[in-house]
Amino acid sequence: MSEEYRLKRESEFSWRIDPIGKMRVPGIIYADEDLIRGMDNKVFEQLANVASLPGIVQAAYAMPDAHWGYGFPIGGVAAFDADEGGVVSAGGVGFDISCGVRALRTGLTIDEIEPLKRQLADALFRQVPVGVGSTGRIHLNDKGMTAMLRGGARWAVEQGYGNAEDLQHIEEMGCMAGAVPEEVSARARKRQQDEMGTLGSGNHYLEVQRVAEIYDPRIATAFGLKENDAVVFIHCGSRGLGHQIGTEFLKYMVLAAPKHGIELPDRELACAPIKSELGEAYLGAMRAGINCALANRQIITHLTRQVFAEVLPQADLTLLFDVSHNTCKVERHLVEGRKRNLYVHRKGATRAFGPGHPDLPETLRAVGQPVLIGGSMGTESHILVGSEKGAELSFNSACHGAGRAMSRHQATKQWRGRALVDELAERGIIIRSPSMRGVAEEAPGAYKDVRAVVDAAEKAGLAKKVARMEPRVCIKG
Repeated sequence: MSEEYRLKRESEFSWRIDPIGKMRVPGIIYADEDLIRGMDNKVFEQLANVASLPGIVQAAYAMPDAHWGYGFPIGGVAAFDADEGGVVSAGGVGFDISCGVRALRTGLTIDEIEPLKRQLADALFRQVPVGVGSTGRIHLNDKGMTAMLRGGARWAVEQGYGNAEDLQHIEEMGCMAGAVPEEVSARARKRQQDEMGTLGSGNHYLEVQRVAEIYDPRIATAFGLKENDAVVFIHCGSRGLGHQIGTEFLKYMVLAAPKHGIELPDRELACAPIKSELGEAYLGAMRAGINCALANRQIITHLTRQVFAEVLPQADLTLLFDVSHNTCKVERHLVEGRKRNLYVHRKGATRAFGPGHPDLPETLRAVGQPVLIGGSMGTESHILVGSEKGAELSFNSACHGAGRAMSRHQATKQWRGRALVDELAERGIIIRSPSMRGVAEEAPGAYKDVRAVVDAAEKAGLAKKVARMEPRVCIKG
């Protein structure tokens, strides 16, 4: 680590970078010592850069899975006050706007699935388009695109993809308010017109998993989970549309920064005042991107239900929760004894509202929000629940996954996709992917230990562990 950004240990699972230079607030990292040692020095530099942005409130935070990203570290959290010159940053949201995870209960045990596991894997692989540039059966004209960008998962349900009950267990009730489809360019729309209902590539996947361990029986019962249950995790986002929005607005923000008197510590941290024409335009487009991702996961849920109805007709796939981890949301938080409306950026960090939060559905409000932590391919995933302390610790934020330990390029030098598929098959995990290179890029060894990450999140007080899942079928790009 650079001497310039010396870490000060505040507790076993909390580290601090005191403000130096142009930092306006401290940087706070939640991690154990091993995870800290495994973080690239660039994480600390990026966190310090985020802490120097105008209008930032309280601190810049990094979650236990933090690693080097574009502008913000992945696993970064920062909140800004519009009334104090606060900014919105496209790099603080990320290119895959509203990338997130959805968890479905199946009503089956894993024992009921095992005899038909290969058949299920093949059917899911046929039904759910996956891979670079994958397209689906849905084609949206401009009118349909606008309706989708405004309506999100609600639009999808209205089109027959799922049911109204699903919306109760999606953040924002399935539709992000304040979306302005008109701010989404023709190029972004064109990229998305045939990509609805597709997983894409990279670390995105659809998995059938076994609940291997229950940590908190009371909350697991409230979530409708018990040991040996079969659950489905869907991890994807806003595909080409979100990437195009991010690419375009980062360019606009870099060019506009001097006009707004913003001195960028890094061009990748391009931002605009929230109360500016450009800031408002990005927020409108970004919220439309959130709706795209919510609609996309809703359509994939419908396709998954169709497969289960064909292969395992006794299944009943119900939605536990859907939560994003690449967003900027306006939330009300208590800071220095005063409630303030803050623009909370979470990049590779999961919203984690605690028990009693008014934005949670009534069925979950008493226990708190499910926090869905996807593992890397072939490794365990976890379900946590938001904590009571989370608001003061990190603006109700937790980790989102294992976090990369090496680049995709490095991974392809160390592993071969076919060998990994065979190795995982010997462990009872069926992989289906159109790209063996993609499999190598997402090798389990290319990621941090997800159990260490969630343990650190729990011990730091960000969220509480509820259940651990092991994969049985994985469809990936």
